[in-house]
Amino acid sequence: MGGAGRRGRRAGFIVGLMAIAGMLAACSSSGSDASASYDDGYASGGDVGAYEESADDGGTAPSAQDRAVIVTGEMYMTVEDPVATADQVATIVQSAGGRVDGRSETAPDEYYGGAAALTLRIPADELDDVLERVRALGTVDELRTESSDVTTQVTDLESRISTLRASTKRIEGLLTEAKDIGDIIALENELSSRQAELESLEARQRGLDDQVSMSTIYLSLTTEPVVIVDDSPDSFWDGLVSGWNALVAFVSGALVVIGVVLPWLALAGILAFGTMLVVRAKQGRARRSAAPQVETTGQAAQESEPSQS
Repeated sequence: MGGAGRRGRRAGFIVGLMAIAGMLAACSSSGSDASASYDDGYASGGDVGAYEESADDGGTAPSAQDRAVIVTGEMYMTVEDPVATADQVATIVQSAGGRVDGRSETAPDEYYGGAAALTLRIPADELDDVLERVRALGTVDELRTESSDVTTQVTDLESRISTLRASTKRIEGLLTEAKDIGDIIALENELSSRQAELESLEARQRGLDDQVSMSTIYLSLTTEPVVIVDDSPDSFWDGLVSGWNALVAFVSGALVVIGVVLPWLALAGILAFGTMLVVRAKQGRARRSAAPQVETTGQAAQESEPSQS
């Protein structure tokens, strides 16, 4: 009796596993067929809405608000200062609830005005407003956007995830009731496989949700190119004109220098003239004071000559 009971329970577990496996296989097959039918219809230019209506078994097609659309694009702009503009763009995107996933900058030099590049993640419902605000920061040279409808993929993932979660719970329930070691091992292996597949599908779902909710825009910021003009003369007449222009420029520069220095020269001349007058006055007073002494000395010499004779 005990052996027959164990065989009965084991047969029940096996039947349950077969039922779960059949259900999952049917779900995978229907999902694959639906994806193939969608791809064929899209590639042949068929009506996607008509396909989705038939896939829902007579249900209505998703409305425009229910569609899952991934928007990507590229935007090239000319601005005066790429680095400063990149800071402004980052502020605009972050204030709208977005983020900057990548950023690179090139410093300006004498031949190049510098550049900046950003990878922007913008909330889908704020995309138009953010792009309009970014447009005002410079001149838009090129803007391209692409939309990809992934509604069917999202719906398929949701269905497969729901089915896997239900089957995982059923296997967990069978595992709690299993007594035979063979059944336990088989159920644990099946549960691990289903959980791994479920985690993979959930990761794909999160990735799709992120792409749908946050549009991706690559933004390139550059300046006007620096034009270097070679104005060196290449003929006699050009050389003559260049020489004359150089002479005029030299004379003009010299006149400017003279105009700057002339007031100082005038001041220096006035000071020199004043100094000269002071010196001459001192010399005149010295000569006048020395003249009486010379006369007195001459008279004394004349008076002394007769007395000696």
